Amino acid sequence: FCIGGPADIYVLPDTVEKLATCLSLCREAGLHHVLLGNGSNTVFSDLGYRGMVIGTAALAGTPEMVSAVDVRCPSGVKLATLCSFACENSLSGVECLWGIPGSVGGAVCMNAGAYGGEVKDTLLSCTCMTQEGEIRTYEAAAAALTYRHSRFSDSGEIVLDATFRLVPAMQAEIRAKMDDLMSRRREKQPLDLPSAGSVFKRPNGYYAAALIDGCGLKGAAVGGIRVSEKHAGFMVNTGEGTCFDLKRLIEKVRQEVFLTYDVELECEIRMIGETQ
Repeated sequence: FCIGGPADIYVLPDTVEKLATCLSLCREAGLHHVLLGNGSNTVFSDLGYRGMVIGTAALAGTPEMVSAVDVRCPSGVKLATLCSFACENSLSGVECLWGIPGSVGGAVCMNAGAYGGEVKDTLLSCTCMTQEGEIRTYEAAAAALTYRHSRFSDSGEIVLDATFRLVPAMQAEIRAKMDDLMSRRREKQPLDLPSAGSVFKRPNGYYAAALIDGCGLKGAAVGGIRVSEKHAGFMVNTGEGTCFDLKRLIEKVRQEVFLTYDVELECEIRMIGETQ
């Protein structure tokens, strides 16, 4: 969104041991902390963050084959890198993640997905670290992935790596599917302006964008944040938007949709910190 303020401390541990040290220092100092992957689904307060932001970007490494069909990725690996690696090795299953500007760790935490697919479809297992520095491994079922949620959404455990079980396929077919999905994104989504993707989760039996559009809210704005005219499920920063503007527009949209359709929209964007 290109909004939000500064953090008191921002660190990029490049090993699991350094990540554990960061957590230990926060415990000893009584310091608030938050984990940040690629940040594409996260918005920080205009006032910033009072504490330590621990980024996982330096925990990237590279995807690796651990069997003929299993690919393991460190949490900091970008989804684009995972998708390209799978395609190069003629493995299908993660095409739905192509074009999502996130990292593997964040994608597992929120069970990211699009166009009918999600991380849950291919996740085999993942390794995580507790807030006390203990390393645990979970099979896919124990990770409890549901719609835009997992055990890691609430447990405080940090995803260190994930292994995906894919399916052999023709490389040309995989590439064609990826190209088609990217074309659909460019056609329907406002990729020319800063945003955090879909603002709301899909309510049961409905599509959030259709409800918002039905309320006549395309183009509605608060300050510099506007409901996209191209896709009502997106809000975009027109240049001078703030986190406070975003929160007010989200509340306006939620109220209008509830009054019109008696449907409560749940925000998909991760909001961190106070806004005023």
